[in-house]
Amino acid sequence: MRELHPHLDRLKYEYNHWDDAIHGFREIERSRWSKSSSNILARIRHLAFPGPEKQQLPQTHILDLAQSGVIKPHVDSVRFCGNIICGVCLLSDAVMRLVNVDHKDQIVDVLLQRCSLYIMKDQSRFNYTHEVLGDKESFFGNEAVERGRRVSIICRNHPSEKN
Repeated sequence: MRELHPHLDRLKYEYNHWDDAIHGFREIERSRWSKSSSNILARIRHLAFPGPEKQQLPQTHILDLAQSGVIKPHVDSVRFCGNIICGVCLLSDAVMRLVNVDHKDQIVDVLLQRCSLYIMKDQSRFNYTHEVLGDKESFFGNEAVERGRRVSIICRNHPSEKN
């Protein structure tokens, strides 16, 4: 976070996203990191992305979600990334909800604890919407999950040539 603060602090939180999926966010992309951060990202990428490194997008996406911010249900566009996305959840716990696009009664809530790594691939990427619940809706089971500001460091692979 020390490395990201100078870049994020210059930005205002936005409430209009091009596809209306995110409200209350700031975002940047980075391809240059300090040596220690580069080492951590290399370990994450090695775990999340089997195969040649050239299949990974070189930029790392940083999404800063305000305490009042939300990510609405959506399926990521295949134009911008491939079948794998991974992220490190920083600063605050959050609840990610996955809902099957064909069977709306198939719902999975995932607790993203602060400093946890999540990996979404294949079916979870394309057959389920995903969203990050707002503070008032954030429950895991019967337990309220207090949401603060949440920063995600997100890595993706290239879109498939088939798409």
